[in-house]
Amino acid sequence: MKLHPDLRNANFVRRLNRFAALMTLDGEEVLTHVANSGRLTELLTPQNPMLLAPAPSNTARKTAYDLALVEVDGVLVSADARLPNAIASEAICKGRIPELSGYDKITREVRFEDSRLDLLLSGPGRLCYVEVKSVTLVEGGTALFPDAPTERGRKHLATLRHAREQGHRAAVMFVVQRPDANAFEPNVQADPKFAEALDGAVRCGVEVFAYRCAVSRTSVEISDRLPVRVG
Repeated sequence: MKLHPDLRNANFVRRLNRFAALMTLDGEEVLTHVANSGRLTELLTPQNPMLLAPAPSNTARKTAYDLALVEVDGVLVSADARLPNAIASEAICKGRIPELSGYDKITREVRFEDSRLDLLLSGPGRLCYVEVKSVTLVEGGTALFPDAPTERGRKHLATLRHAREQGHRAAVMFVVQRPDANAFEPNVQADPKFAEALDGAVRCGVEVFAYRCAVSRTSVEISDRLPVRVG
């Protein structure tokens, strides 16, 4: 996934709400869109350099920039939670996710019961529903999700269980938007109910994959599969 070609170096001042933050750019304060509802406390600090993407000029937005990347201890992290869906789709199309190969069609944003899931893979006589989750938190080499309680995430897991119970294949894919993770596990401290729901989904046949990304100033792409520790 290619990033904006003109990322700008900035400094974090403070977060105003879930989707907006104040940054300094070339000595001036600018309102920045943060496309991530997580707490991001390990990313959004004055010590970490920020990289901003200019917003499209043909929109009536209040924010002139989007937060694209954050540098943490020399490691670039993609902070945009909108990217993993497209990153996963691109990787599946290119055959870089062997577990999800062999399907003829990928449909994004599909409804199942009362939920909207990220991907539907379809082939002759078979369907696979996939929910994609963005991961930015890494502690001690372990990628953790979520970084805050997520009722929406638990609902998605319940929907995947229902799809599995109806005979479909179902999976959740955690896209770790940074290269410094060696494994993935649910963040029990942040949301024990999500960890319990993920364990229950696995017991019902829902598959779990985690992949880390290679991140640069120009692109974010799937690189390696990570071991998953559930239960």
